[in-house]
Amino acid sequence: MASIGSTVGLFAGIGGFELGLEEVGFSTELLCEIEPGARAVLAAHFADTSLHDDVSTLGTLPAGCTVLAAGFPCQDLSQAGRGAGITGGRSGLVVQVFRLLDGPESTLPTWVLLENVPFMLQLDQGRAMHLLTTELSSRGYRWAYRIVDARAFGLPQRRRRVLLLASRTEDPRPPLFGQDEQVPRDADSDGRACGFYWTEGNTGLGWVVDGVPTIKGGSGLGIPSPPALWMPDGSIVTPDIRDAERLQGFKADWSRPAEVVLGLKRGVRWKLVGNAVCVPMASWIAKRLAAGVGDYLGEDSRFPDHFRWPNAAWGDKSGVRKASVGEFPVKVAQQRLHEFLEFQTHPLSERAVRGFRNRLAASRLRYPRAFLQDLDRSVEQKSLKNDFLQVA
Repeated sequence: MASIGSTVGLFAGIGGFELGLEEVGFSTELLCEIEPGARAVLAAHFADTSLHDDVSTLGTLPAGCTVLAAGFPCQDLSQAGRGAGITGGRSGLVVQVFRLLDGPESTLPTWVLLENVPFMLQLDQGRAMHLLTTELSSRGYRWAYRIVDARAFGLPQRRRRVLLLASRTEDPRPPLFGQDEQVPRDADSDGRACGFYWTEGNTGLGWVVDGVPTIKGGSGLGIPSPPALWMPDGSIVTPDIRDAERLQGFKADWSRPAEVVLGLKRGVRWKLVGNAVCVPMASWIAKRLAAGVGDYLGEDSRFPDHFRWPNAAWGDKSGVRKASVGEFPVKVAQQRLHEFLEFQTHPLSERAVRGFRNRLAASRLRYPRAFLQDLDRSVEQKSLKNDFLQVA
């Protein structure tokens, strides 16, 4: 496939942005990633691409870059993180993007593409989005952002992410707002696998019918953990890491090269996969960029001086406007979760099921009665099995 442009990936992780862009015809010219496991994955899959480690020591961007992609660290911006905000030690590294955008004219990209968690729209009264858009506008960029859900692309994972697209010379609205579909209604849980966070149960479940909640690089336990699944047969299990990779749009075992440098430590690959950019989401925006100028949907409305950031908006030096588009730009038929899984699931331990069940029963959360019954049944079966093993 002939290249239609070049990409530089900062905070590249395991290459979700870049893989999606390459699928459409963009070539990857430079990757920057400091985490050793992720670097091993990038080295294995992007063998012909220059790999830099520390973004703060990257002098300038390569000349003629088409897309600068950066899924900058979300740890300080997410609900599961520390909540330090955009100036935190990890998420604050986004300032390096702006430093590079102050480089020589020949090195400035046509497009800047950022990705992060929706919680940053409300954390600290939206300070993160204010900083990002102010920095872009002050450099002459017109920008647009939109929350997009990975389920729009047929993946059974509810993964809502902010995509922010900016350019000095192009209009970001047509590629980002040019498609819009209705959000499908939630299905009934009967006969369908349901995903939830087994590390929670007090104030939330992350409940998803026929899908998994967002695969995360951390959890309520402070370590990367897979979500749990309530299967149609009543069992309580967790998916295999290879299916987690597929739920992000990667091929199975994409992250395995990390084991070479990090070993088989618990959660290593879950962290990498949980922090990755969803490949079909990146591929969708790449197709929109490749398609060129077009119309954009939705009516605009101006903001007052003090506002709550909406799910979609655009702006420049002249101000900010809300865009009336939803989280499903397209709607690809989604495969049933229990049919999507290709690898053997793993039973959740008795301790984990029991702890979750107790937290859930003491909460005021709503859930199907059959779910609690199957949790009780799982605990009882595991207890009987343990008793039998002890006697034997």
